[in-house]
Amino acid sequence: MTSTDMRTIDARRKVRDEEARAILQRNDKGAYTIPTSGLYPYQWNWDSAFAAIGFAEFDLDRAWRELETLMSGQWENGMVPHILFHVPDDGYFPNHDVWQGTGPIPSSGISQPPVAATMARMVLAKDPDFGAARMAGIYDGLVRWHRWFMDWRLDRGAVCITHPWEAGRDNAPDWDAAMAAITPEGVGEYTRRDTTHVDGSMRPTKYDYDRYIWLVQRGARLGWDEAAMLENTPFRVADPTMTFTLLRATRDLAALGRDMGRDVSELEQWIETLEAGAQTLWNPDIGCFDGRDAVGGTWANAVTNASFLCWYAGIDHPDMRTRLDEVMAQAKYGVPSLTLTDPRFDGKRYWRGPVWGVMNMMIGTGLTEMGLPQGEVVRRTTADLIADHGFAEYFDPRDGAPAGGSSFTWTAAIWLGWAHKTEGA
Repeated sequence: MTSTDMRTIDARRKVRDEEARAILQRNDKGAYTIPTSGLYPYQWNWDSAFAAIGFAEFDLDRAWRELETLMSGQWENGMVPHILFHVPDDGYFPNHDVWQGTGPIPSSGISQPPVAATMARMVLAKDPDFGAARMAGIYDGLVRWHRWFMDWRLDRGAVCITHPWEAGRDNAPDWDAAMAAITPEGVGEYTRRDTTHVDGSMRPTKYDYDRYIWLVQRGARLGWDEAAMLENTPFRVADPTMTFTLLRATRDLAALGRDMGRDVSELEQWIETLEAGAQTLWNPDIGCFDGRDAVGGTWANAVTNASFLCWYAGIDHPDMRTRLDEVMAQAKYGVPSLTLTDPRFDGKRYWRGPVWGVMNMMIGTGLTEMGLPQGEVVRRTTADLIADHGFAEYFDPRDGAPAGGSSFTWTAAIWLGWAHKTEGA
């Protein structure tokens, strides 16, 4: 590569840096960010945690405020909701009046992948002295949140979801069997907001959405009582996303606790439980970590980007390296949400094929920490994807065509906090 080529690349990335900062600032509501204007008008849980690492590149105080605001919505039972409805927006469905959450802030009744402890540790590393008191202020809440998962979401040590939205991978094939077992009677008429902002071919189908709403209505009817919701539940799926992110976040929380002089023996026990639970997600038929229906007992038989979060959680497996090489050889940019050879693959329909920057970040980070060269490949191809195609919500893995929402917070955040950096930076 010539010096002229390098200068061109550097100039293009500087422009993207400025665009990414502008997106975070435009989506900033003062104490929290929205994922993107119109499509997602509230604070989403794991979106917000990723936003913090983006803010940390230029405003540490704002990064900590993002995490503090997220934790301010924590329920009495320890759960941190997947949506906090800080400002009413009657045009959004399902709104807080449908969810009927019971926390201190109007909210949904389910959680999302618990990446906050990991992102908080990354923010703290930017300036440990500046962030020490802020970290101490949210530490106990993070422990309580993790305890809630351990108390209510385990099956054989793997972490289950009770709603597809809880995994953050709404229409992933992992839930197909469990969704088929639901008859969404009594859902009634409703108007979706997502398809008024994004082409319906890029979103979950009405078949999916009817079942999403049925599960929300069931939870609201039961007052989001975890014990009651477990009884005769039709939907409980052991999920690689949840299992691997909770395992990673608990390792990070334990490390933070040791540095703070806390007793982390409980966290260490959780790590052992989750490590064993992760092995129950190994599907020998496809040689890959896979979603497991805890009610029906069937495998998803899907090689997804969540399968490759194993290294992020500190778990290596030689067969997974082989699977990763196969999948990355099919796609131009990073790791698609479903392998391209799967008959269910759809390059633009949400979590049934598109590539997501945040998943690439977690996969790439785990690979690099394990000393595997694919980590740098994932980072570089993600940087190329964003440099060439902008800050979309997700992208077609074959050609990088942007899809979903635009000017997306977490895509901008991982550009600033990970993708655009050279190896070792």
